[in-house]
Amino acid sequence: MNYGNIKSYDIADGTGVRVSLFVSGCRHHCKGCFNAPTWDFNYGEPYTRETQDKILELLAPSYIEGFSLLGGEPFEPENQPVLAELLEEIKSTYPEKSIWCYSGYLFDKDLAPGGKVYTPYTDRMLSCIDILVDGEFIQELKDISLQFRGSSNQRILHLKDGKLVKEGL
Repeated sequence: MNYGNIKSYDIADGTGVRVSLFVSGCRHHCKGCFNAPTWDFNYGEPYTRETQDKILELLAPSYIEGFSLLGGEPFEPENQPVLAELLEEIKSTYPEKSIWCYSGYLFDKDLAPGGKVYTPYTDRMLSCIDILVDGEFIQELKDISLQFRGSSNQRILHLKDGKLVKEGL
């Protein structure tokens, strides 16, 4: 897996100050995407054990509220094995910190058993995610007044142990 960027102090992609990882690879190709270079699975740098160690180190300060996972597309099947391991390590090391994930795939359709991108790693990832923002960005539904979303079709889903608890902020 490759990644496009790691933000050490991100305040746009979830609540509080966060560490964010932008993975490479996305098949959605949403019109108006804010991060189109990450569509290419080969974009950026190779993700290594050193990358994971750096993320864990960046999460250590108490003022860091959590971790945000974006892309590209974290739930592309090629990305899931590496990200399942990363998310499990973050949850184990920092259980008090929240994990947000942004995906163009739909929780109750594409990420469900039998869904378009469901793999043996999908449930492992979902069980670590506290907030999932799902749905493709749709240029025609763009709304800059929305918090943590780009278009009105996208949902903010609160998860617990991979199950939907509530929708919305």
